[in-house]
Amino acid sequence: MRLSVLQENLSKGLSIVGRAVTSRSTLPVLSNILLSTDEDRLKLAATNLEIGVSCWLGAQVEDEGALTLPARLLTDWVNSVPAEKINMEMVVRTMSVNLKCARFESNIKGIDASEFPLIRRRTARIPWRCRRQRCARSSTRLFSLPPMPRRPAGRPLTGVQVHFEGDRLTLAATDGYRLSVRRTVLSGPVHDVPGIIVPARSLAEVSRIGGEADPEKPVELCVAEARNQILFRMIGKGEGQGGSFHQVDLVSQLIDAKFRISQPSSRRAS
Repeated sequence: MRLSVLQENLSKGLSIVGRAVTSRSTLPVLSNILLSTDEDRLKLAATNLEIGVSCWLGAQVEDEGALTLPARLLTDWVNSVPAEKINMEMVVRTMSVNLKCARFESNIKGIDASEFPLIRRRTARIPWRCRRQRCARSSTRLFSLPPMPRRPAGRPLTGVQVHFEGDRLTLAATDGYRLSVRRTVLSGPVHDVPGIIVPARSLAEVSRIGGEADPEKPVELCVAEARNQILFRMIGKGEGQGGSFHQVDLVSQLIDAKFRISQPSSRRAS
């Protein structure tokens, strides 16, 4: 693998996928970020086995390849160099990457990419689309309640109920005392998909990343056939708009629980 990428773009990409990195895992590769080439793009990926985030950046790719590098070490180095072009070259013999930027140079040892867990990219279902502004606004307002005193919480209380009804999408969350409900419109009607529960952290990440996405491009949602995962796809801004990434995919495990609907305007966890 040999390529060049702008420092500011790589820094932004690492900040996006870095939120999925875990530092307390029995699998050392989960503390790493996967770097791989994808045609003329650099793909960054990280996962904690519950959330997986992939980010594609524009790059000048000379040779293809893939390797995982320690997330913290790589991020610290990238953030410490000037905003210029970073040249990266993988040394297969030592399983390391040589990085150069201006007068700075470093070699970081990694782990073979084959040990990195597979992150689903697309399911068999046709994705639904939601306007980026509506999706981000609904998620932001959903988490706008002030914190309540801690109490023992079941798994449904750590997630957000996502309910499809025709071309309408309803998000509902509760801490056991209060209920927050937000509704938005999809690009088309949804059939044969029951209500699902998405971890609140996953939707919070979608809202955060969506702030950097192209406001004119919709957010794609896709539920796996097994109904155990959901994929969110966001398209980045063009270079003329100051965009730093091309595309971000966030795949999240779903919570295996139910919200029981007692009346149209409220839901309670069971």
